[in-house]
Amino acid sequence: QVQLVESGGGLVQAGGSLRLSCAASGRTFSSRWMGWFRQAPGKEREFVARINWSGRSTTYADSVKGRFAISRDNEQNSGFLQMGRLKPEDTAVYYCAASPGIMANTKPGDYSYWGQGTQVTVSS
Repeated sequence: QVQLVESGGGLVQAGGSLRLSCAASGRTFSSRWMGWFRQAPGKEREFVARINWSGRSTTYADSVKGRFAISRDNEQNSGFLQMGRLKPEDTAVYYCAASPGIMANTKPGDYSYWGQGTQVTVSS
């Protein structure tokens, strides 16, 4: 089992930066893919970024490519999402997720473990 807790959300002006953290419990976190998703009011949950167990393979949604960076520290059982050049359309609840096994793609159904989410609001 893996439990995830996000932190670091808040209110920021457009063009600003935030760093989200995801603290994981469970010995197997380091062997799983980790993903970040977001959900805005009235919209479906959408993929933001994913990272493999070693941190050497990452994937980003086109909407955040070049602005966001995903990383992880397996020794600390933690994951991170560094967000820069934020836009009002980035406003959403952000969730970290972990895969059930050693592989996961970009759909929410590929992930079995979810945090409670952290709100990010970008003002114009």
